[in-house]
Amino acid sequence: MWQTLYDAAVKVQNGRKISPFIDAGGVAAAILTKKGNIYVGVCIDTASTLGMCAERNAIANMITNGESQIDKVVAVMEDGRVGAPCGACREYMMQLDKDSGEIQILLDLDTQRTVRLKELIPDWWGTERFMDERS
Repeated sequence: MWQTLYDAAVKVQNGRKISPFIDAGGVAAAILTKKGNIYVGVCIDTASTLGMCAERNAIANMITNGESQIDKVVAVMEDGRVGAPCGACREYMMQLDKDSGEIQILLDLDTQRTVRLKELIPDWWGTERFMDERS
């Protein structure tokens, strides 16, 4: 599945200049949902910092299509390597679902090395709110 996600991200990456103020596609991401669907997104970098990371773009695509639970995430950098999501994307994913800490993130395509989101954002501040929601 990791290769499929990687290929889906690379397919949309296509780094490009949109305008004198906006570049897109330096990083691309693909996510696999708990329902088995794949959503992709690219980063959108703007001169005013109002852009969006590839992972959050893929998540927005997922939410637009009625889903909110992620199983796996792959982010592909400009040089073709995979990398971990930034802090903002980690936080965004944690807030999606009470089980988001279990999201698998690919860190190395060749070795298939992964990490769970909860390992990248330990002692997350919002856990209690999900606990309160169950009451």
